[in-house]
Amino acid sequence: MERPRYLEEIEIGEVRETYGRTITETDFVVHAGHTGDFFPHHMDAEFMAKSEFGGRIAHGTMIFAIGVGLTATEINPLAFSYGYDRLRFVRPVFIGDTIRTRITAARKEDDPKRPQSGKLFETVQVLNQRDEVVLACEHIYVVQKKEVAAA
Repeated sequence: MERPRYLEEIEIGEVRETYGRTITETDFVVHAGHTGDFFPHHMDAEFMAKSEFGGRIAHGTMIFAIGVGLTATEINPLAFSYGYDRLRFVRPVFIGDTIRTRITAARKEDDPKRPQSGKLFETVQVLNQRDEVVLACEHIYVVQKKEVAAA
């Protein structure tokens, strides 16, 4: 859905949550193939059965990609992604876990390189079916301003 919003129209503290998505064996195999990461932590059930986790854990990069992808339901044509900071893999995700993403508008600031825009910083939390945060990061957007201050 397209939802044009200028920087001034975005309220700090506003939250949106995505629908859930269950992580599957196929996700593990496809992601390993895409990235070349066939480490036993993700692909070897016997190896991981003896670990502190008790089973195979999802690739953190896969949970990041899926978690962020879940948020792509609302498109602001007045904004573009500037990137991600402070990425942390907080808890393991296993086959059969269902994840969803919570996005919170955390802060805004002027963009010194682009006076017609500002930066929006969103807190991104990927949660499992027990409402535990499994991944956290900050998403930074450059967003067009409605009113540009005179120089």
